[in-house]
Amino acid sequence: MKYAFVTGANRSIGLEVTRQLLQRNVYVYLGCRDLDRGQAAVAELKEQGLLQVEAVVVDISNPDSVRAAKETVTNRGTGLDILINNAGISGGMQQGALTMDVAAIREVYDTNLFGTIDMVQNFYPLLRESSQPVIVNVTSGLGSLTLHHDPSWKYYPYKHPAYGPSKTALNAYTTVLAYELRDTAFKVNVVDPGYTATAFNNFSGPNDVSVGAGRIVDFALPGPDGPTGQFISYDNNPETGISPW
Repeated sequence: MKYAFVTGANRSIGLEVTRQLLQRNVYVYLGCRDLDRGQAAVAELKEQGLLQVEAVVVDISNPDSVRAAKETVTNRGTGLDILINNAGISGGMQQGALTMDVAAIREVYDTNLFGTIDMVQNFYPLLRESSQPVIVNVTSGLGSLTLHHDPSWKYYPYKHPAYGPSKTALNAYTTVLAYELRDTAFKVNVVDPGYTATAFNNFSGPNDVSVGAGRIVDFALPGPDGPTGQFISYDNNPETGISPW
Protein backbone atom coordinates (compact mmCIF):
# COMPACT_ATOMS: atom_id res chain seq x y z
CA MET A 1 0.00 0.00 0.00
CA LYS A 2 1.16 3.52 -0.78
CA TYR A 3 0.78 6.41 1.66
CA ALA A 4 0.06 9.99 0.62
CA PHE A 5 -0.19 13.36 2.33
CA VAL A 6 -2.47 15.92 0.66
CA THR A 7 -2.59 19.51 1.89
CA GLY A 8 -5.77 21.56 1.68
CA ALA A 9 -7.65 18.26 1.44
CA ASN A 10 -10.88 18.86 3.33
CA ARG A 11 -12.70 20.48 0.39
CA SER A 12 -12.77 21.18 -3.34
CA ILE A 13 -9.96 19.75 -5.47
CA GLY A 14 -8.00 18.50 -2.45
CA LEU A 15 -10.95 16.47 -1.21
CA GLU A 16 -11.56 15.00 -4.66
CA VAL A 17 -7.85 14.17 -5.00
CA THR A 18 -8.11 12.35 -1.70
CA ARG A 19 -11.21 10.47 -2.85
CA GLN A 20 -9.58 9.35 -6.08
CA LEU A 21 -6.42 8.22 -4.29
CA LEU A 22 -8.49 6.21 -1.84
CA GLN A 23 -10.28 4.59 -4.76
CA ARG A 24 -6.85 3.48 -5.99
CA ASN A 25 -6.02 1.88 -2.64
CA VAL A 26 -3.74 4.67 -1.39
CA TYR A 27 -3.86 5.52 2.32
CA VAL A 28 -4.27 9.30 2.67
CA TYR A 29 -3.31 11.70 5.39
CA LEU A 30 -5.88 14.42 4.80
CA GLY A 31 -4.19 17.72 5.58
CA CYS A 32 -6.48 20.42 6.95
CA ARG A 33 -6.10 23.69 8.83
CA ASP A 34 -9.18 23.02 10.97
CA LEU A 35 -9.52 19.60 12.63
CA ASP A 36 -13.32 19.69 12.79
CA ARG A 37 -13.56 20.34 9.06
CA GLY A 38 -10.98 17.67 8.39
CA GLN A 39 -12.83 15.11 10.46
CA ALA A 40 -16.08 16.03 8.69
CA ALA A 41 -14.40 15.33 5.35
CA VAL A 42 -13.05 12.03 6.67
CA ALA A 43 -16.54 11.07 7.85
CA GLU A 44 -17.95 11.86 4.40
CA LEU A 45 -15.36 9.66 2.73
CA LYS A 46 -15.89 6.80 5.16
CA GLU A 47 -19.64 6.94 4.53
CA GLN A 48 -18.73 6.21 0.91
CA GLY A 49 -16.77 3.15 2.00
CA LEU A 50 -13.37 4.84 1.66
CA LEU A 51 -11.80 3.97 4.98
CA GLN A 52 -8.04 4.38 4.63
CA VAL A 53 -7.91 8.05 5.56
CA GLU A 54 -7.25 10.24 8.58
CA ALA A 55 -7.19 13.97 9.18
CA VAL A 56 -3.93 15.69 10.11
CA VAL A 57 -3.90 19.35 11.07
CA VAL A 58 -1.46 21.47 9.08
CA ASP A 59 -1.35 25.18 8.29
CA ILE A 60 1.41 25.29 5.73
CA SER A 61 2.03 29.00 6.32
CA ASN A 62 2.98 28.15 9.92
CA PRO A 63 6.36 26.38 10.23
CA ASP A 64 5.49 24.97 13.67
CA SER A 65 2.31 23.44 12.27
CA VAL A 66 4.23 21.87 9.37
CA ARG A 67 6.76 20.33 11.76
CA ALA A 68 3.97 18.99 13.97
CA ALA A 69 2.25 17.39 10.97
CA LYS A 70 5.51 15.76 9.93
CA GLU A 71 5.95 14.37 13.44
CA THR A 72 2.40 13.02 13.39
CA VAL A 73 3.05 11.07 10.20
CA THR A 74 6.46 9.95 11.38
CA ASN A 75 4.96 8.58 14.58
CA ARG A 76 2.43 6.54 12.60
CA GLY A 77 5.34 4.48 11.31
CA THR A 78 3.84 4.02 7.85
CA GLY A 79 6.35 6.02 5.89
CA LEU A 80 5.27 8.26 3.01
CA ASP A 81 5.30 7.75 -0.75
CA ILE A 82 3.44 10.75 -2.13
CA LEU A 83 3.31 14.41 -1.14
CA ILE A 84 0.70 16.54 -2.89
CA ASN A 85 1.06 20.23 -2.08
CA ASN A 86 -2.43 21.36 -2.99
CA ALA A 87 -3.10 24.08 -0.39
CA GLY A 88 -3.11 27.58 -1.83
CA ILE A 89 -4.76 30.97 -1.64
CA SER A 90 -5.62 33.49 -4.35
CA GLY A 91 -5.33 36.78 -2.49
CA GLY A 92 -8.56 37.83 -4.19
CA MET A 93 -9.07 38.42 -7.87
CA GLN A 94 -9.03 42.23 -7.77
CA GLN A 95 -5.26 42.63 -7.76
CA GLY A 96 -3.35 45.58 -9.17
CA ALA A 97 0.42 45.77 -9.51
CA LEU A 98 0.36 49.41 -8.36
CA THR A 99 -2.34 49.08 -5.72
CA MET A 100 -2.19 45.69 -4.01
CA ASP A 101 -0.78 45.95 -0.50
CA VAL A 102 2.63 44.33 -0.20
CA ALA A 103 1.56 42.55 2.99
CA ALA A 104 -1.27 40.90 1.05
CA ILE A 105 1.13 39.81 -1.68
CA ARG A 106 3.49 38.42 0.95
CA GLU A 107 0.62 36.44 2.50
CA VAL A 108 -0.05 34.73 -0.83
CA TYR A 109 3.62 33.83 -1.22
CA ASP A 110 3.79 32.55 2.37
CA THR A 111 1.27 29.86 1.45
CA ASN A 112 1.71 29.23 -2.25
CA LEU A 113 5.51 29.24 -2.27
CA PHE A 114 7.21 29.28 1.13
CA GLY A 115 4.66 27.01 2.80
CA THR A 116 5.05 24.47 0.02
CA ILE A 117 8.84 24.60 0.29
CA ASP A 118 8.51 24.06 4.04
CA MET A 119 6.35 20.97 3.41
CA VAL A 120 8.88 19.55 0.95
CA GLN A 121 11.84 20.08 3.22
CA ASN A 122 10.12 18.64 6.29
CA PHE A 123 8.63 15.58 4.58
CA TYR A 124 11.64 14.79 2.40
CA PRO A 125 13.25 12.48 5.02
CA LEU A 126 10.10 10.33 4.99
CA LEU A 127 9.73 10.37 1.21
CA ARG A 128 13.32 9.37 0.48
CA GLU A 129 12.72 6.04 2.23
CA SER A 130 10.05 5.16 -0.36
CA SER A 131 10.95 3.03 -3.38
CA GLN A 132 8.93 5.34 -5.67
CA PRO A 133 8.66 8.78 -4.00
CA VAL A 134 6.54 11.44 -5.68
CA ILE A 135 6.10 15.16 -5.10
CA VAL A 136 3.30 17.00 -6.90
CA ASN A 137 3.19 20.76 -6.43
CA VAL A 138 -0.19 22.05 -7.57
CA THR A 139 0.28 25.07 -9.78
CA SER A 140 -1.78 27.17 -12.18
CA GLY A 141 -1.65 27.72 -15.90
CA LEU A 142 -1.35 31.39 -14.97
CA GLY A 143 2.18 30.64 -13.81
CA SER A 144 3.47 30.47 -17.40
CA LEU A 145 5.61 33.53 -18.21
CA THR A 146 5.90 32.43 -21.83
CA LEU A 147 2.13 32.52 -22.33
CA HIS A 148 1.75 35.77 -20.41
CA HIS A 149 3.72 37.35 -23.26
CA ASP A 150 1.46 35.86 -25.94
CA PRO A 151 -1.53 38.14 -26.70
CA SER A 152 -3.30 35.24 -28.46
CA TRP A 153 -3.40 33.18 -25.24
CA LYS A 154 -6.96 32.92 -23.95
CA TYR A 155 -5.91 33.86 -20.42
CA TYR A 156 -3.64 36.72 -21.53
CA PRO A 157 -5.65 39.44 -19.70
CA TYR A 158 -5.63 37.52 -16.40
CA LYS A 159 -2.62 39.10 -14.74
CA HIS A 160 -2.23 39.45 -10.98
CA PRO A 161 0.73 40.67 -8.92
CA ALA A 162 0.33 37.95 -6.27
CA TYR A 163 -1.40 34.75 -7.37
CA GLY A 164 0.09 34.11 -10.81
CA PRO A 165 3.63 35.16 -9.87
CA SER A 166 3.51 33.01 -6.73
CA LYS A 167 2.83 30.03 -8.97
CA THR A 168 5.59 31.09 -11.37
CA ALA A 169 7.96 31.11 -8.41
CA LEU A 170 6.65 27.70 -7.33
CA ASN A 171 7.33 26.38 -10.84
CA ALA A 172 10.89 27.72 -10.65
CA TYR A 173 11.47 26.14 -7.24
CA THR A 174 10.13 22.81 -8.51
CA THR A 175 12.51 22.96 -11.47
CA VAL A 176 15.45 23.30 -9.07
CA LEU A 177 14.06 20.56 -6.79
CA ALA A 178 13.61 18.12 -9.67
CA TYR A 179 17.17 18.84 -10.82
CA GLU A 180 18.59 18.17 -7.35
CA LEU A 181 16.71 14.85 -7.23
CA ARG A 182 17.43 13.88 -10.85
CA ASP A 183 19.62 10.90 -9.94
CA THR A 184 17.12 9.44 -7.46
CA ALA A 185 13.82 7.59 -7.78
CA PHE A 186 11.86 10.80 -7.11
CA LYS A 187 9.27 12.07 -9.58
CA VAL A 188 8.74 15.80 -9.08
CA ASN A 189 6.30 17.83 -11.17
CA VAL A 190 4.07 20.88 -11.06
CA VAL A 191 0.52 20.08 -12.16
CA ASP A 192 -2.23 22.53 -13.05
CA PRO A 193 -5.71 21.11 -12.38
CA GLY A 194 -7.07 23.58 -14.91
CA TYR A 195 -9.86 26.10 -14.67
CA THR A 196 -12.08 24.04 -12.38
CA ALA A 197 -15.42 24.99 -10.83
CA THR A 198 -14.64 25.42 -7.12
CA ALA A 199 -15.21 27.95 -4.36
CA PHE A 200 -11.71 29.23 -5.16
CA ASN A 201 -13.11 30.94 -8.28
CA ASN A 202 -16.78 31.23 -7.28
CA PHE A 203 -17.51 28.08 -9.31
CA SER A 204 -16.82 29.91 -12.57
CA GLY A 205 -14.51 27.27 -14.04
CA PRO A 206 -15.77 25.10 -16.91
CA ASN A 207 -14.20 21.84 -15.66
CA ASP A 208 -15.71 19.49 -13.10
CA VAL A 209 -13.66 19.00 -9.96
CA SER A 210 -13.20 15.32 -10.81
CA VAL A 211 -11.32 16.31 -13.98
CA GLY A 212 -8.94 18.70 -12.23
CA ALA A 213 -8.30 16.24 -9.41
CA GLY A 214 -7.76 13.40 -11.87
CA ARG A 215 -4.91 15.29 -13.51
CA ILE A 216 -3.17 15.61 -10.16
CA VAL A 217 -3.75 11.96 -9.26
CA ASP A 218 -2.38 10.76 -12.59
CA PHE A 219 0.96 12.41 -11.82
CA ALA A 220 0.86 11.32 -8.18
CA LEU A 221 0.88 7.71 -9.41
CA PRO A 222 3.17 7.95 -12.44
CA GLY A 223 4.97 4.62 -12.41
CA PRO A 224 8.76 4.20 -12.64
CA ASP A 225 8.94 5.58 -16.20
CA GLY A 226 6.78 8.63 -15.48
CA PRO A 227 7.99 12.18 -16.17
CA THR A 228 9.81 14.42 -13.75
CA GLY A 229 10.65 18.10 -13.83
CA GLN A 230 7.62 18.95 -15.99
CA PHE A 231 5.03 21.73 -15.93
CA ILE A 232 1.75 19.95 -16.69
CA SER A 233 -1.21 22.05 -17.81
CA TYR A 234 -3.84 20.72 -20.19
CA ASP A 235 -5.39 24.19 -20.19
CA ASN A 236 -2.18 25.50 -21.72
CA ASN A 237 -1.52 22.49 -23.96
CA PRO A 238 -4.59 20.29 -24.52
CA GLU A 239 -2.69 17.80 -26.68
CA THR A 240 0.26 16.74 -24.53
CA GLY A 241 -0.28 18.63 -21.27
CA ILE A 242 3.32 19.88 -21.35
CA SER A 243 3.05 23.62 -20.73
CA PRO A 244 5.60 26.25 -21.68
CA TRP A 245 7.24 27.73 -18.60
